[in-house]
Amino acid sequence: MTPEEQDQIRARQKSRALVTGLLLGFLVILFFAITLAKIGASHSI
Repeated sequence: MTPEEQDQIRARQKSRALVTGLLLGFLVILFFAITLAKIGASHSI
């Protein structure tokens, strides 16, 4: 495997890891927002 091919593989892995991290962060924020909404709804009853 040439160094250019290794660089391409590393670049793909880096971009895939970045997308996975962003998706995980989005899900954490989404679950947090849902939890806050549920807590707020239970206090208003």
